[in-house]
Amino acid sequence: MTDTHAHLDALDDPDAAVERARAAGVSRIVTIGTGIDSCHAALALADRHDGVYAALGIDPHQAASPEAGRTDELRELLSHPKAVAVGETGLDYFHDFASPDRQRRLFAAQLELAAELGKPVVIHSRDAAEETAAMLADFEGIVILHCFSEPDLRSVAVERRYYVSFAGNVTYPKAAELREAAALVDPDRILAETDSPYLAPQPVRGRRNEPANIVHTVDTIAAVRNVPSADVGPALDRNASSAFGL
Repeated sequence: MTDTHAHLDALDDPDAAVERARAAGVSRIVTIGTGIDSCHAALALADRHDGVYAALGIDPHQAASPEAGRTDELRELLSHPKAVAVGETGLDYFHDFASPDRQRRLFAAQLELAAELGKPVVIHSRDAAEETAAMLADFEGIVILHCFSEPDLRSVAVERRYYVSFAGNVTYPKAAELREAAALVDPDRILAETDSPYLAPQPVRGRRNEPANIVHTVDTIAAVRNVPSADVGPALDRNASSAFGL
């Protein structure tokens, strides 16, 4: 299995978490950089572990901070051989840590960077489905919608052949709309992630999440798609290879 989105640098002992993930059958992890220091930490982890790769970006929460002016540094870091995507980047109008204008500028700069470098882009979108779709309309590269939680983006994702990644919240009892989306996404465009250390799936909810817990999300995806879990894991793995060029 592949955990396509984990914040390993936010875990207390990321090296131990990687080992526990391996024991659980997770052979690959894409760890996420959310700012320049975080990107350095992600690359250090990728260098330290086989099967760990890095997606590097400046997230929308930092669009009003000095981090937003560091995209030239981000470009340099993305030349690393284990840097497989730009992101996470996007729009978050729920938390409102930065104005929409600043978020859009930072998002646009990273879309340009992904296009320039020919890398996939990992998208964070919360309460911003319409604007996210509009800003992605002219992007011709691979798009991965991380921690899918906006049903209004589902039809856009299907039409444009985006990858759609589901996290532990798809397992929550009240998340019927997310499970419906997980049932309907094209089989070659669905991914699974933990978003560690956040969004622990229902069987371990309330604990700090980690990549080993992706097995619970995979089980839920299998159930809603009426496919054996033993078949879903390898299929998601193939999708991850295609999405990130692994």
